[in-house]
Amino acid sequence: MTTEDPDLRSRLVAAGVQLTAEEGVQALSLREIARRAGVSHGAPRRYFPTHLSLLSAIAREGFGRLAARSAAATGATPRAHLAELARIYLDFARENPGMYELMFRHDLLESGELGLRDTSLPLFGLLVQLVSDLRPDPAVVAGALWANLHGLAQLRRWGSLQLATGTDDFEPLLRSVLDAHLGPETP
Repeated sequence: MTTEDPDLRSRLVAAGVQLTAEEGVQALSLREIARRAGVSHGAPRRYFPTHLSLLSAIAREGFGRLAARSAAATGATPRAHLAELARIYLDFARENPGMYELMFRHDLLESGELGLRDTSLPLFGLLVQLVSDLRPDPAVVAGALWANLHGLAQLRRWGSLQLATGTDDFEPLLRSVLDAHLGPETP
């Protein structure tokens, strides 16, 4: 592979995305990503000066996918829209556990690199915007809601949520989370 290969960067990110889906964050070594992309273990350095910058590019792909799914969220009211957005978030976490973990492992990422913040912050901004229609201090409430959703996603992934509640149905928990942060739903 030569340094003029315009597709190498995309191939490396795609290989990392696939590896994350199949084996999780712990498998994301430069050597394994390069092997899966069909290049030498030094080739990623042509486009990614550090391992962290490559991981950030892979996480950016995840945020892009989550953003695309989130754009489909709708609702007749801000609360209904927010509930749909929360379901999309929780479904994404369940369906993409490795990517979900990578996206929020800021100890592994250079969030200022490669526009990662430009991809992740608008998702939180949407949450804040929807909360602002329902509560004062929307950034604080949105942060607490996001943390609660993140906890639900992790506990669900680890099986703890199902053990504690005796069910795989997260809808009652989601309603409870929304009520706790937004107040009871009004008809």
